[in-house]
Amino acid sequence: MRRLAGLMGALALIPLATPAQAADSSDPIGDLIVKAISIISLPSVPDWRLKATLYHAGARGVGALDSLGCRPVPMRTVAIDSHRVPRHTVLYIKETDGLVMPDGTKHDGFWYASDTGGAIKGDRIDLYTGTGKGSMNPLMDFNLKSLTVFKVGVFKGCPPA
Repeated sequence: MRRLAGLMGALALIPLATPAQAADSSDPIGDLIVKAISIISLPSVPDWRLKATLYHAGARGVGALDSLGCRPVPMRTVAIDSHRVPRHTVLYIKETDGLVMPDGTKHDGFWYASDTGGAIKGDRIDLYTGTGKGSMNPLMDFNLKSLTVFKVGVFKGCPPA
């Protein structure tokens, strides 16, 4: 009973989708429950503390496809050292949860490890922001020196758009 009360209390703390977000989702209540369960089940100690950098389409060395052969998804795809963080890992980056996106929505903190990079070695992560240098603006004032990163699952194929 206490566990159910804790879950209900945690659900109350999670912001409900705006009407625009609800229209984009085929199951907004299900999405809310999945997010609540994934956040509640996070261990108290992160899997990694990673230093972050940003990258975007149009920069030198950035191709049209990630290392899985998929199109990178803006504000979802991350490049990692695959010896440190396995590809196909779903990550929750605490500091990005609630980040206001260019379209006015808020980021849910979930990212997909589907890319690698020659300069991404060890405890580093590279966040893909989209097309052009301006796509990095939402994260420019961010403290990228140490992100709290949790492994919350795995995905098959390409990351969802």
